[in-house]
Amino acid sequence: MHPSIATIRTEAAALETLASALEHDPALPAALTLLSACKGRVIVTGVGKSGHIAGKIAATLASTGTPSLFVHPTEALHGDLGMITKGDVIIALSHSGESKELSAILAYAGRFTIPVVALTGKPRSSLGKAATVVLNTRVEREACPLNLAPTTSTTATLALADGLAVALMQQRGFGKEDFAAFHPGGKLGAQLLRITEVMQTEDLPLLPLQTPMSEVLITLTRRNVGCVGATDETGRLVGIFTDGDLKRRLTPDLLQKTLRDVMTPNPKTIGATPLAVQAASHMAEQNVTCLWVVNDQHQAKGLLRLQDLLVRGVV
Repeated sequence: MHPSIATIRTEAAALETLASALEHDPALPAALTLLSACKGRVIVTGVGKSGHIAGKIAATLASTGTPSLFVHPTEALHGDLGMITKGDVIIALSHSGESKELSAILAYAGRFTIPVVALTGKPRSSLGKAATVVLNTRVEREACPLNLAPTTSTTATLALADGLAVALMQQRGFGKEDFAAFHPGGKLGAQLLRITEVMQTEDLPLLPLQTPMSEVLITLTRRNVGCVGATDETGRLVGIFTDGDLKRRLTPDLLQKTLRDVMTPNPKTIGATPLAVQAASHMAEQNVTCLWVVNDQHQAKGLLRLQDLLVRGVV
């Protein structure tokens, strides 16, 4: 078996064992109770490989609705203890539970009665004894052939912390809208944008049915968004005239006509509630490059173009 495959299987087996061990462990709900009741921030700390894992855990918690930050134990000795307040909860990582660098933070936590959730493979270690709640991340062996390099143990710790983050998300009712607010950049943010965040709302090219084509062409050219919407006397959107329509209907008598004469009735529309990515899918299904966004009265409130979706990275 290839060493890489053996490593993956070793770590996968360790995760199954960890899940089984924690399934009926009262420490898990106890830790979640502490974390969900936290009035301040969740402080995650650790050194070495555990420090790298701690940084990722803090980032995951923060991005999923649990205010969190990473505090390096060494920096804590030189003033960063001030970043930890009485309303916080500490998650301390150490597989051995004997990382001396954590001693200052643990002493500080004890002095100010700050709860500590320990993620360690040695519950009876110094860290385990100092903690309020201990989550046992013990593994049979590291995937490292020397059984030395933190591999399986760091995977187990990270998986357990992800489990805590997801459980806290569910307890808080953290949804797609919240996730989008915390991830405004990149592809994740783009996939969670609302139509209202992408559509055009200013100076919409809307004209009454009886508008002369000379005025329609001026609006079509001035706005340069590819279409003009036609509205009836109640303000309802009833038609559309596009750049493509202009090419198809360019006849000598075009300027003698009105918007009603040349428009395409019953244009493709969408409500404002769906995600922008859903609008992109709808455009593809309908083979159109723009959609009027309408309210319940079928009045146009915005214009969504494929170009706008492309610019924002939705498609």
